[in-house]
Amino acid sequence: MQIVPVRSRSELDRFVDVAFTVYRDFPNWVAPLKSSVRKTLTPGKNPFWNRAERELYIAVRDGRDVGRIAAIVDSNYNRYRKSTTGFFGFFECLDDDRAAGALFEAAAQWCRARGMSRMLGPANPSVNDEAGLLVEGFNSPPFIKMAFNPEYYVDMVEAAGFNKAKDLHAYIAPVNQPLPEKLARVIEKLKRRKGIRVRPVDLRKLKSELEVIKDIYNDAWADNWDFAPMSDDEIDDLAAQLKPLAEPVLCPIVEYNGEPAAMAVGLPDYNQILHRLNGSLAPFGWLRFLTQRRRITQLRVWALGVKRKFQGLGLDALLYYESRRGAQNLGYDRAEVSWILEDNEAIIRPITMMRGRWYKTYRMYDRSLQPA
Repeated sequence: MQIVPVRSRSELDRFVDVAFTVYRDFPNWVAPLKSSVRKTLTPGKNPFWNRAERELYIAVRDGRDVGRIAAIVDSNYNRYRKSTTGFFGFFECLDDDRAAGALFEAAAQWCRARGMSRMLGPANPSVNDEAGLLVEGFNSPPFIKMAFNPEYYVDMVEAAGFNKAKDLHAYIAPVNQPLPEKLARVIEKLKRRKGIRVRPVDLRKLKSELEVIKDIYNDAWADNWDFAPMSDDEIDDLAAQLKPLAEPVLCPIVEYNGEPAAMAVGLPDYNQILHRLNGSLAPFGWLRFLTQRRRITQLRVWALGVKRKFQGLGLDALLYYESRRGAQNLGYDRAEVSWILEDNEAIIRPITMMRGRWYKTYRMYDRSLQPA
């Protein structure tokens, strides 16, 4: 068996294809678009790498690619957190303990050689993107921009010396049923409070709206576990990816006395379409993608934040309520709210009020890279 670093375009293609080998017999896996994964991993195409570096490895046994991993150092994260943390991500492996152990060790050595004292993951490529190993809730496909993995990955990660750092929860909630009448009255009364205005995001003014979203995002999440702010070019790139997918009614913004105070970003669950495309839009995938978008029946509430000085006013419940109404208007059946830190009771409370129930758990793992 060999651990081979990726050095060429053809090797990057092999790296991407490992996932398709691993998940051949997993019906709940949703194949990502190969072109999107390549872009995510390519410096010069993904602005994340303007402030981060990575090494990609493929595990090869008897001439066959059986696993992969990315080792990542995010200088933006380490500067903000005042840490020396490396990350692992994009880990995929057949049920081969030796290959998995060798991949984790290669990633650890690479991070250690760059002065890192800790390795955290999975992050694909950061905690602002797909993050966490699925440890509970394997019986259904993931929603858009959420991870999926075989159950045996848990043993592989823990056998490599990783321990739980934090659990991330996903909640599922119906949107095609009426809320309790008393709750609906309370939220409608809040909407009418003097100084509060709720509006959908205006995609025609995307540049100015991004400034609003960035300001709320970086303030609302500043105290969260392991948060690091996204750079302007990362937010611009993410917006360019999401604009063709976005539905304004799923992205409410709350203003308080004229100041942007809170926002939510809900995404139609395009995984319901991607599930049928097997990683490619050729030759007729784009047609299917466009013609079937109105058949989507669910959404993911991907981000929700309230500026710290406006927290405690019930604006989080108002955002969930407005996102839910938008989903109802689109004919959706249910919503996933994810991911939520396991101990973030201030956010969990309004989710459960909206009949959300915890149904999947993703785990962030860490491991010391210091000598024993």
